[in-house]
Amino acid sequence: MPGFETTEWSLIYTGWDPPQQPLREALCALGNGIFVTRGAAEESSAAGPHYPGTYLAAGYNRLQSEVAGRVIENEDLVNWPNWLWLNFRPEDGAWFDLDAVEVLEFRQELDVRRGVLERSVRFRDSHDRETTLQSRRIVCMHQPHLAAIEWTLTAENWSGRIELDSGLDGSVTNSGVERYRALRGQHLDVLETGRVQEDGIYLVARSNQSRLRMAQAARTRVFVGDEMAASDRITQEEGNRISQRLSLACEPLRPIRVEKIVAISTSRDFALSEPSLNVRKLIARAETFEVLFARHALDWSHLWDRCDLHLQDGRRTQFVLRFHIFHLLQTASKHTADRDVGIPARGWHGEAYRGHVFWDELFVFPFFNLRLPELTRELLMYRYRRLDEARHAATEAGCRGAMFPWQSGSDGREESQILHLNPRSGRWVPDETRLQRHVGAAIAYNVWQYYEGTGDREFLESYGGEMILEIARFWASLAVLNAERGRYEIHGVVGPDEFHTRSPDSDQPGLRNNAYTNLMAAWVLRCASCCLEVLGEARRQELLGDLAVSDAELAMWDEISRRMYVPFHGDGIISQFEGYEVLEELDWDRYRRTYGDIHRLDRILEAEGDTINRYQVSKQADVLMLFFLFSAEQLAQLFERLEYPFDPEMIPANVDYYTQRTSHGSTLSRVVDAWVLSRSERERSWNLFRDALESDIADIQGGTTAEGIHLGAMAGTVDLMQRCYTGIETRDDVLWLNPRLPAELRGLRFSIRYRGHWLLLDIDHRRLAITCERGWAGPANIGVGADLRKIHEGERLTFDLAEA
Repeated sequence: MPGFETTEWSLIYTGWDPPQQPLREALCALGNGIFVTRGAAEESSAAGPHYPGTYLAAGYNRLQSEVAGRVIENEDLVNWPNWLWLNFRPEDGAWFDLDAVEVLEFRQELDVRRGVLERSVRFRDSHDRETTLQSRRIVCMHQPHLAAIEWTLTAENWSGRIELDSGLDGSVTNSGVERYRALRGQHLDVLETGRVQEDGIYLVARSNQSRLRMAQAARTRVFVGDEMAASDRITQEEGNRISQRLSLACEPLRPIRVEKIVAISTSRDFALSEPSLNVRKLIARAETFEVLFARHALDWSHLWDRCDLHLQDGRRTQFVLRFHIFHLLQTASKHTADRDVGIPARGWHGEAYRGHVFWDELFVFPFFNLRLPELTRELLMYRYRRLDEARHAATEAGCRGAMFPWQSGSDGREESQILHLNPRSGRWVPDETRLQRHVGAAIAYNVWQYYEGTGDREFLESYGGEMILEIARFWASLAVLNAERGRYEIHGVVGPDEFHTRSPDSDQPGLRNNAYTNLMAAWVLRCASCCLEVLGEARRQELLGDLAVSDAELAMWDEISRRMYVPFHGDGIISQFEGYEVLEELDWDRYRRTYGDIHRLDRILEAEGDTINRYQVSKQADVLMLFFLFSAEQLAQLFERLEYPFDPEMIPANVDYYTQRTSHGSTLSRVVDAWVLSRSERERSWNLFRDALESDIADIQGGTTAEGIHLGAMAGTVDLMQRCYTGIETRDDVLWLNPRLPAELRGLRFSIRYRGHWLLLDIDHRRLAITCERGWAGPANIGVGADLRKIHEGERLTFDLAEA
């Protein structure tokens, strides 16, 4: 029975299973922060279960399509030319096709420690010829413009001439997501193809709207033993494709080794004259596969030194966490610097969500803040560079300040769909989730968390402070005073839940007083004040003057931050939005019996002619996000400022209320639920954590991962281990820890970087040890409970932990 297994560092598939191939391709994608290529078989094209997509970080293009009688425009993450193309055949035989031969043995291994995808296939063709193919593939981390494939072919019971086909295919389209196939997907024009010396070819393509050019070059060499083999070679150019055919003799049990070295460069790259010249130069200079692999593996070892999490026991959990870290580092790496890219919700691993940037960075940045904070800074600059577009959006909406889009792409305009295809009903329905204005609060929160973790005051003064103030100004302009209540309210928004887009009995899109949105708005307005205090008087006055923020406006921000309305019902239950409690309860048992998988109840109900807006049902955490982002102490301060009562017992009461009404239609949902239960119900939290771990590797949502990984959920599981179970908080110039490990976790060891110090944390149920391995700043403040100490370079602190 085909399946998979894991070691501490590898994901291993045994057996060829075509229906599982789309999932395997997404999970086994390789990348380096510049581009990502799916783990498709080299010999395959986009047909059947195969989809060999290559995606450039922020490589977008716009096209218009006619849908349901309307012309709509979408910006997509482009599928660029397929550089994997490599195949063979015996002289009188068919080209190798896994689906057309008898597979005798199959094994595929993704080694995340070294960043290599390996495959071994033994098969028998229609002429009873038995052959073994072994392959290795890397997307170089040390040289971001290079990738490499090595094939080793062994004829077991036959001899004769063999023909190899190595090419670059520019005829690709965007067709990797079924529900998008009614939309136009031809994004590329091939401008040029040609040869590079004797053993190379190149191709230049350009996106047809954004005019982004990509050049690819491939060098193919064949070896028998240690010697380069003599072969006949011809170059073929056909339409938007170019390849080289190589013919040579093949003897039984004498392996033939094929090396394909590929260079990829774009018009966005630095220090080059022109992309096609650059790739031709790169493959001419490139070393052998073995040399490239050794350098690549060394770079990955350096990354793991900084980013690993080591668990005592739990091999499967250990691997999946490393697997998630691996994909985080393939999406954003040291090569991301100055690339003007954000964090896409689905990585650069597929076409789902079109490569757009949502709020998932809220879940991703905590990992980078404590490991590679320079990456967080670069990724926050993606938002800063689009601040003017956010200002324009706010003005168009009749507001002030900056209104960031729910979905962002190339230039920061709103990229959310106007219409969304419900695959259950086949109907195109309005998509009103663009009203998730809370994304701006997430950006402000991310800026402040980055500052708290790094102390990077220069970033706050130059960029971050301006973003926080403009986001605060937006919330202040969106809030309206309800004179009867004596409270400020926010209308016409959608919360993180996403299912609910209209208030009860309203025919207008948007909710009244989404609690999460209101509270985050109040927090941002308070954060703006804290930010101004940190900046110092001179920069404070400069920034206030540049933005024309008056004392009266600051006073208004302060008032709103103290008088924001928060809806409640029952005994201390925070209402998801005003009127939530009057909605009907759903018959969960009936829907589970009828449909089985009810993650996307919104689609099920729409297909029935009903609407999710009628029911107390959440796709994912909404109110519970407050308990995810803020500690009980921080929430108590926030509610006290608003003059609302807050009892810590409200937290488990709200958790119980909303977890019973959540379908987990988002992979982020279990991450948040595991977090908020980590102190009160540790066993239940651990079970939810384990479920969240399986989101992608086991594709628990029934097929969505094949379209692209869920990067926020991956990062969230890592952060559960890194910050939640350790109780790490960075606030008030102190690194706070309050470890409460689940019973199933014996111990945990990892390094973090806090304000210029590399700290090694070693935690079990009885003891916490912190070693300052190296640092270039003064002593760091460490707090465990009421015990506040300083730690210097080379020093080790230990703390006894009370059993709970």
